[in-house]
Amino acid sequence: MANLLSFRGRYRILHLTWFAFFLTFLVWFNFAPFASAIKADLGLTEAQLRTLAICNVALTVPARIIVGMVLDRFGPRITYSTLLVLTAIPCLVFAFAQNFSQMVVSRLILSIVGCGFVIGIRMVAEWFPAKDIGLAEGIYGGWGNFGSAGAAFTLPSLAIATAFLAEGQINWRLAIAFTGVVAAIYGVIYYFNVTDTPPGREYQCPPSSAGMEITTQKDFGLLLIMNIPLVGVLGLITWRLHKVQLVNDMAMYAVWILLLGLYLFQAYNIWKANKPLLTGQKQYSPQERYKFSQVANLQLAYIACFGSELAVVSMLPTFFQRGFGLSAAFAGAVAGTYAFMNLFARPGGGWVSDKIGSRKWTLVVTLAGTGMGYLLFSSLGNTVPLFVVVIVTMLASFFVMAAEGATYAIVPLIKHRITGQIAGNVGAYGNVGAVVLLTIYSLLPEGLAGDRNFFQILGVLGLLVASINAFFLQEPMVSHPVEAEPESTRVLTSSNRR
Repeated sequence: MANLLSFRGRYRILHLTWFAFFLTFLVWFNFAPFASAIKADLGLTEAQLRTLAICNVALTVPARIIVGMVLDRFGPRITYSTLLVLTAIPCLVFAFAQNFSQMVVSRLILSIVGCGFVIGIRMVAEWFPAKDIGLAEGIYGGWGNFGSAGAAFTLPSLAIATAFLAEGQINWRLAIAFTGVVAAIYGVIYYFNVTDTPPGREYQCPPSSAGMEITTQKDFGLLLIMNIPLVGVLGLITWRLHKVQLVNDMAMYAVWILLLGLYLFQAYNIWKANKPLLTGQKQYSPQERYKFSQVANLQLAYIACFGSELAVVSMLPTFFQRGFGLSAAFAGAVAGTYAFMNLFARPGGGWVSDKIGSRKWTLVVTLAGTGMGYLLFSSLGNTVPLFVVVIVTMLASFFVMAAEGATYAIVPLIKHRITGQIAGNVGAYGNVGAVVLLTIYSLLPEGLAGDRNFFQILGVLGLLVASINAFFLQEPMVSHPVEAEPESTRVLTSSNRR
């Protein structure tokens, strides 16, 4: 990775792709810095505000699964470009919404943008060798994830600078609309400047994109079990919308029945995709096999790190406002220090995973640090000096993001040709975690007491998942098609899926 700062070959692809991810996060979390202003402007209740936070991550769960399938089928270039362009539509609708119902619908649709992360995982895996995959994926995820901090740091300033266009009020509508327009423009730029694979190598697709490929019969049951939360979380969201009276009893029960049907249909597609294996007509050689239990362990890990990050990013500015008496802009800036660590921690977690010799124990240690960091964070009070708060925030976030980097240092090494689906499933569990955790948060007492209880829950979760992975996660077998090549051979050509 000596040429990291260059803009040639594989590094050009890396930089273009992490910036695409940066923009998806900028759009995804353009709501958080303005939560208080939107609440006051539209007269929302605290319950409605928390519901919007849940909606912000809701449809990312099925979107990551679906996009993972589309990605493995059509490639990351067209998939990422399309997502960025289409993002502008719900973003603009949300920016100019006039009531809570419009905000809920547009935010639900806009939550789909969170699936962008999955796309870049496959793109980076196509261009980088196994020995560098941890650092490369860490840079992609960490620098791209900084988009949430970018929103916290820049959007309030833009809203204040353009207040003269909103009768002296914070112009949150223009700031949010701006992010959607920029994303759409970059989607076009991305399409014309990347290719799916290096020159001379064919893009590998799974035999079927209808359901995830397994390589042993005993994995079929575990896959079905691990798919339950991916559908169940949508039922939880429906229940939450029912609690704020956006969905009546009949509609809620109807959605639950539809979700049951969706799960059964999904199970059928998985059986269909793996029918030759399950009926004994096909067997995989030992070199072709992977254990789905590895995916399941990573799914749990991603709940504890990325799921908690999404939940914390959604509530942290408000926590600093009411807990420490900070202004909206200053609270957003302080909260941004949490995501700021993405620049270093996530690549650092990936780099350590590449170099230390054990990707498993890198993940376990960073998950344990995540749990202890949140427990330390829960002890903060309004008498603690602000600089101490900032340090503790950055310390806690360091382990969270390092764990994310360590997780995705393993993902591309499980089964390459279904990397998109594996990345989608692991990433979706991060969103499952976010929805469940935010739902728990919505049920806690309002105010500082509830906030501290929430951080305690996150701390215990991190330590529990670290223990599970210590006992059950196995070191990945390195299986990756990209060999280390001289950079001189990594030159884009028009023949490569353009």
